[in-house]
Amino acid sequence: MKILTGNDLRTGAVTWWDGTNWSLHVDAAADVGEHGDEILAREEALRRVNVPYIIEAEASAEGVRPAHIKDRVRALGPTVRPDLTLKPKDPEAIDWVI
Repeated sequence: MKILTGNDLRTGAVTWWDGTNWSLHVDAAADVGEHGDEILAREEALRRVNVPYIIEAEASAEGVRPAHIKDRVRALGPTVRPDLTLKPKDPEAIDWVI
C-alpha cells in the first residue's frame, strides 16, 4: 500500500491524503497505488501541503500503519508527551510506533 503525507502549509500539521483532501489522521489515508506521482504534482501546484511525499504503509484491522518508524512517529504525534498524541485515549498508543 502506498499513501501520501506532508505538512499543512498554514499550520505545519502532519497530513495524510484521504483520496479527496488532506486529513490529520493516518487512518483516513487512501491507497494511491500507482497514481501517487500524479496526485503529488496536482497537490504541490495547489500549495495546500508542504513537501508531500509517497510512503509505504500497511493496512490492518487496527488501521493504516506507515512502514517506516519515522512516519509512524509523525502519524502519532509528539512522543515526549503521549497525552498530546492523536490517540490520547489509547494507553497503548506509544506501542503503536515501535
